[in-house]
This record gives sequence, C-alpha cells and structure tokens, in this order.
Amino acid sequence: MAEDILKNWEKKSADNQKKYRQFLQRANKNKVLNALPPLHDEAIARIDCLQCANCCKNYSPRFKTPDIKRISRHLKMRESEFINKYLVVDEDGDFVVNTKPCPFLGADNFCSIYEERPSDCRRFPYTDEDVMIKRKELTLKNSTFCPITFYVLEKLMEKV
Repeated sequence: MAEDILKNWEKKSADNQKKYRQFLQRANKNKVLNALPPLHDEAIARIDCLQCANCCKNYSPRFKTPDIKRISRHLKMRESEFINKYLVVDEDGDFVVNTKPCPFLGADNFCSIYEERPSDCRRFPYTDEDVMIKRKELTLKNSTFCPITFYVLEKLMEKV
C-alpha cells in the first residue's frame, strides 16, 4: 500500500540515496522508461501535491523566455517589470524566483498562476520522463523533498 511506502518517506529517502544512485547508474534505460508512465500515474493518484508543495516552498523552477512572456502577459505586466519584481539570476544563469516560498504559492498551496506556470512546474516531478534517468543528480535531489519522486523510485527498484 502507498501509505506504508510513504510512512517516514523523508528519512527513508535520506537513508537510501546511495542505493538510488547505484540503481540509476546501472538500471536498464528502456526498462525504466517503459515502467515510468504507470508508476507516475499511480503516484499522482495516491499523493496529493496540495498537501505537500515542498517544491514551491523550497525551490524555484527556471523561468525561460517563453514562460516570462506568457506569465507577464497574464499578470498584465511588462516583462522587465515582472523580472524586476519576482526574479533573480541564479549561479547557472537562469531566472528563478527571488523569494521562498514561491511568490505565486497561496496559503492553501494553490498556485495563483497555475494555468500559466513555468514549463519546469508543468513537468515536475519528471517522473514520467527520461529526465528520471538522464539527470540522476536531479532525481536524487528531488527524491529528498518530493514524495512522488520517492514513491516512483521505490517502485522502480521493485519492478526493474
């Protein structure tokens, strides 16, 4: 049952980082990619992001040019105004939010720009994409704060 897997998931994830790294390094890419869609769907059905929102509370997506254009238009702001109010450039040269939690996250964990959110937010937690295996360090990091990533990794290791 998902609830058993998810009990103390943060501690389990911290304890299993080495095991996850080894699994991701030697796992058969095709088997992993074939297993991801149903595991992703299962995790999404069992875990309510609105109960967590760790991603929005502690991290920032990259805001790419199309995201900035779309969101600033939605907020009826000039792009430069949007950037100055909400974004900074990180050490990788990407635009990210200038505060934590995300300024668009409400007290109810709902996103005020959900329909226009950045592509990184739309795709997160990448548990239905090859990002899971291609960007191992990102997957490992995500597993420490996202119960969906943790769940999919745990189930992948059982299946593959």
